Amino acid sequence: MNTRTDVIIRRALPSEADEIARLNNYFADQALMLRRTPEMISLGIDDYVVAADGRGRILGCGALKEYSSSIAEVAAIAVSPSAQGLGLGRRIVDAVEALARKRGVPEVFALTLEPQFFEALGYQRVDRARYPEKIRRDCIGCARRFACNETCFAKPLRDAAAKHWEAAA
Repeated sequence: MNTRTDVIIRRALPSEADEIARLNNYFADQALMLRRTPEMISLGIDDYVVAADGRGRILGCGALKEYSSSIAEVAAIAVSPSAQGLGLGRRIVDAVEALARKRGVPEVFALTLEPQFFEALGYQRVDRARYPEKIRRDCIGCARRFACNETCFAKPLRDAAAKHWEAAA
């Protein structure tokens, strides 16, 4: 594999939960991501997208974690070390954003240790207190909550926001 066209971005399949967990936990072992079990991934498999090569191997993944009808997190973005530098991270985030748009979510956010990656994708740095749903659901129980070094970024999904407001009117 030497071009990005060798890889497709698509919705994850239930049978891929173990492989997604292995990729995720490779980075969790380096304290770069939070650990996820195959069971956790299976429960939310409809929220995952993957980057798969021509043989079906998972080279990257990402998920959309919805907190309400108006806010969701771009989460669990991981790209295999062997596939880094091919633009897969950007393509995965694009696919997660597309999933959010399809669901009518007007804004997404991300907590990251790679701020320059999300800045390059048009995200703006924001205070994580802007998302009390995230703090209540995930941060309160996190072992790193008092020493969290992740930066929070947000991005409005303008076309989704317009549909959301039209539906509310």
